[in-house]
Amino acid sequence: MVADAKDSNISKIELLNLPGGAWTFELAAKFCYGMNFEITASNVAHLRCAAEFLEMTEDYCEENLIARTETYLDQVVVQSLEKSVQVLSACETIVPIAEELGILNRCVNAIAVNACKEQLVSGLARLDCDGGYVELKGGCVEWWVEDLSGLRIDFYHRVVSTMGRTGVRSDSIVASLMHYAQVSLKGIDKQQIRNPARTNPGAIENGQRAIVETLVSLLPTEKGSSIPLSFLFGMLRMAIMVDAALACRLEIERRISFRLEMVSLDDLLIPSIQAGDSLFDVDTVHRILVHFLHRIEEEENDDCGYESEDIGSPSHGSVLKVGRLVDAYLAEIAPDPYLSLQAFIAMVEILPDYARVVDDGLYRAVDIYLKAHPMLPEHECKKLCKYVDCQKLSQEACNHAAQNDRLPVQMTVRVLYFEQLRLKNTVSGSSGDGFFSQKISSGVPSAAMSPRDNYASLRRENRELKLEISRMRVRLSELEKEQVFMKQGMMGKSGNGKTFLTSLSRGIGRIGMFNGPGGGKQQKSVRKSRVSESKTGRSQRYSVS
Repeated sequence: MVADAKDSNISKIELLNLPGGAWTFELAAKFCYGMNFEITASNVAHLRCAAEFLEMTEDYCEENLIARTETYLDQVVVQSLEKSVQVLSACETIVPIAEELGILNRCVNAIAVNACKEQLVSGLARLDCDGGYVELKGGCVEWWVEDLSGLRIDFYHRVVSTMGRTGVRSDSIVASLMHYAQVSLKGIDKQQIRNPARTNPGAIENGQRAIVETLVSLLPTEKGSSIPLSFLFGMLRMAIMVDAALACRLEIERRISFRLEMVSLDDLLIPSIQAGDSLFDVDTVHRILVHFLHRIEEEENDDCGYESEDIGSPSHGSVLKVGRLVDAYLAEIAPDPYLSLQAFIAMVEILPDYARVVDDGLYRAVDIYLKAHPMLPEHECKKLCKYVDCQKLSQEACNHAAQNDRLPVQMTVRVLYFEQLRLKNTVSGSSGDGFFSQKISSGVPSAAMSPRDNYASLRRENRELKLEISRMRVRLSELEKEQVFMKQGMMGKSGNGKTFLTSLSRGIGRIGMFNGPGGGKQQKSVRKSRVSESKTGRSQRYSVS
């Protein structure tokens, strides 16, 4: 450099953009003057880049600095996972030249290969061979998980992606992702993020958003990989708080929907961060339900036999569990004074009819909403209450609805009407035979329909029959309780032996629009036929199941 200079009397040379700065140049100068210093994992990357910048090749002397650093990289760094991580972390300030010299790729590949070796060694160490029986004992978190949490997010993305291609177990990758999220996302300023007045997000928030989106993109895609639901919901809350990309949030919601039947109520209570909005993020839960129902529909369309329509099938059981979960969620968000009727109804009507065996949970949620919103107009009350099927209410719910002043008059009348029909069926001994005959006759395949349409029609009819069987089991339990109560009333005095059935019939009889000319005589015939009908009712009840 001095020889190439125009001024032969130059006494000062300025080295611009030297990798590592003055500290690295000092080490290179010590190497030139034969002074002893140690090449370590923390300085080898800077020395290698500085040697390349200073052209310290073999053309000037043997075993120059380039050769010395390359030897250390090949014989020491690449052979150790821990040192590879250290070198990779040290390259954060010299990324362009380190990338050009291949240091980054060598460290990333070395980390992935050494992680596979550690996985194999630890797996063999956990094998307990006893008489030919080999058992894989419970594994522990890999030790390198904590080391990777110190990497920059772009370096971490490259490492984990390479690990997945190399063959590292998905559960180890998930453990690493969880630890990285716990370390890097714990410093989010929630108050700053919740501030709706912010227009230009800061560098910290942009960095947190990049971390969330990167971690979600690294989640294993294998079906056998088990990602804890608590971690998925935690990442979903973080994605909402940092305003992550929509594709990122949809991916988390889709993964949650695959195991929605295992979700708890507390998981779904996601707070809303929008100013002036409801207290809970109802739209997110609604999208999760849409993904879940779409998955159920795809599974049913892929089935080519009738065995999947068994009453104990996984898909049917999952839908019933989700139905109970949604009703509990509706009851939890109903007291929110800022929850709009449209959002509440959207959550009510998204589930199909067969997802609810009884509508007690839905009725409870609707009643709580009406109580929390007393200024709701009459026509909107009617619109909301029409989603409650009065025929699917239990005896206790019917009793409550009949005396509920918050309900529209039309719904109270419907409740009393169907309760009267139920009592008539109980007295006459008919327990839904007409319904079954109608369903069975309607389920006969038509010759004008295609085989696929016939199969779909039969599956719908089969599902409706299963739903009715579940309802009848609930009714049977109620009838058995009523039978015990009637027997106790018959054993008492005739003047005081008024059972719940008689009193309810008498209350319903006051409504003239449902009474025929012989309404009074019917009540007398009920008492006379209790003993005989209880026996026939018992035999008919058990014939259903």
